[in-house]
This record gives sequence, C-alpha cells and structure tokens, in this order.
Amino acid sequence: MEGPNILRLKGIIALKGDEDRYVLQGVHMILEGDHQRAWKEGEKHESRLVFIGRDLDAERLRKSFEACQA
Repeated sequence: MEGPNILRLKGIIALKGDEDRYVLQGVHMILEGDHQRAWKEGEKHESRLVFIGRDLDAERLRKSFEACQA
C-alpha cells in the first residue's frame, strides 16, 4: 500500500458522463474532493494527478489508476 508514503496528492479527475471537473487532494490516505467547475469548451477531458511522496512505486500507481478507467 502506498498511502503512508504519499505526502501529498493533488489532481483533477474527469468522471465519465460528468460535465464538471472533479478536484482531488489528499495527505497520506486522507482524501477529499469536490466538483470545481464545468469543463471549458475545447478543454481536453482528462485526469491529471500529482503525487509527492517517499519511495513511491510510480508504475504500480499508474496501473492502479488505469484500472479505474471507464
């Protein structure tokens, strides 16, 4: 589990069928998020996450999130 090694997490999530950007932030395993605003016309609907941590397994994190794609 990567949670204890995640010092900070920030990102924007594109949820299938949702016209609003979902903003996510967290510390260790504590996460919170909320809808921010509608996607702008022409703005690419894509999820972007940034992790700051210690000894994180980047490939494992990438695969875990890719498995959530709809």
